[in-house]
Amino acid sequence: MAGSSRPIDARGWLFEVEDANATTNTWLPIAGVNTFTHSPGENEETVDTTVFESDGQYEQDVMQRGASLSVEGQYRIDKTTKAQDPGQAYIDHVWTNRLGFESRNRIRWRHETQTQWVVWDATVTPGEQGGGNNDKTSWSATMTRCGAPTTEAVVSP
Repeated sequence: MAGSSRPIDARGWLFEVEDANATTNTWLPIAGVNTFTHSPGENEETVDTTVFESDGQYEQDVMQRGASLSVEGQYRIDKTTKAQDPGQAYIDHVWTNRLGFESRNRIRWRHETQTQWVVWDATVTPGEQGGGNNDKTSWSATMTRCGAPTTEAVVSP
């Protein structure tokens, strides 16, 4: 069956942030994303285990795994209310202001063809915003995974 597998479209990825202030399990879609980068080796730490018996060949053990997810796009507002997109606003005005043990929040993402969400407990670093004379205002954030990832099934509304 050579040729039966096909690449997936990048525009099919969905990103959501959990509203930790909500009284029910509430996930806010992050709108305006036009590029993302998943770095599965971010914050990985290794230790050199090379010894004389290695016969000149390098050896190592992984001591820590990590990952990050950066989403970038356009700053979005509601045309009627002028309010910022709820997912972006939560990241910008709620999550990024937290410190210490409160600095963690959950995020999830998946491709529209997948039946499982990838779920992370993470911290967030807000990105730069800006633009030029004929640009739309940019928006971005980088989430750094804390602990092991989990998954959850996609539930139809």
